[in-house]
Amino acid sequence: MITVHHLENSRSQRILWLIEELALPYTVKRYTRNKTTMLAPPELRQVHPLGKSPVIDDDGVVIAETGAIVEYLVEKGDGRLGAPAHREDALRYRHFLHYAEGSLMPPLFTKLVLSRVPLFGKAAQKKFQPMIDVHLDYVEAELAARPWLAGKDFTAADVMMSFPLEAAVTRAGATEGRPHIAAWLQKIHARPAYQAALKAGGPYAYA
Repeated sequence: MITVHHLENSRSQRILWLIEELALPYTVKRYTRNKTTMLAPPELRQVHPLGKSPVIDDDGVVIAETGAIVEYLVEKGDGRLGAPAHREDALRYRHFLHYAEGSLMPPLFTKLVLSRVPLFGKAAQKKFQPMIDVHLDYVEAELAARPWLAGKDFTAADVMMSFPLEAAVTRAGATEGRPHIAAWLQKIHARPAYQAALKAGGPYAYA
């Protein structure tokens, strides 16, 4: 049985969603953030030394890092929602699976940190926004070319991309003048497995 150590309003919501899509049996252990620092509670360090979420425990096999967990779950689900058979689609799948955290999330996180810096935070955010717009315009163009990020079918790459694009709506105006990102978000939010994951995980500010 998979146990998902789930932190509120975090990347781990994607893990709950993917497990629901794959119809794998699981349980959820919820954690709340410190209301002052917004950091994860120290209890998570008892699960993994980094004290971060998501972390899963699959009958004693503990795995951290969203991308690694996603790959593990796809394999456990007999490859469903994994890399498509078509080579070009498979390359796009792998690209977006890693692009989500490797390229798109860092500037979004940086802008979040800057928003909490007194005095010069707003000016720094304004200068940083063009860097984020390059990424958002790129994703918009990709979604204009096909219904899902890898190709014609929904895959785990879409799951991986959900958190940064959801966060970018409020942090960086992701849907302003980008109708394909907006439509993609509406599609993922309407999926039954996504809705089931919200019930399992509790409040999630980005849905």
